[in-house]
Amino acid sequence: MGIIAWILIGLLAGAIAKALMPGKDPGGCLITMLIGIVGGLLGGWLGKVIFGVDSIDGFFSLSTWIAAVVGSVIVLALYRLVAGNRSR
Repeated sequence: MGIIAWILIGLLAGAIAKALMPGKDPGGCLITMLIGIVGGLLGGWLGKVIFGVDSIDGFFSLSTWIAAVVGSVIVLALYRLVAGNRSR
């Protein structure tokens, strides 16, 4: 997949992660995109390590999107822990 596809998946997976975990988050669209890109990479790596599958098959593959969203939720939860402690 190309860099444009990673950015699109990252933006959408980050937005889905924020929708699944409602609450006030610091950061805007750029932070959402970065969380999604990092989450997609994390989700792909976890899928390969835990399940032994190649979860980053292509842009339209369901496993790619599931891995990206699950990874984004994990990264968003970690981001809230770190950023939430800083603002208090």
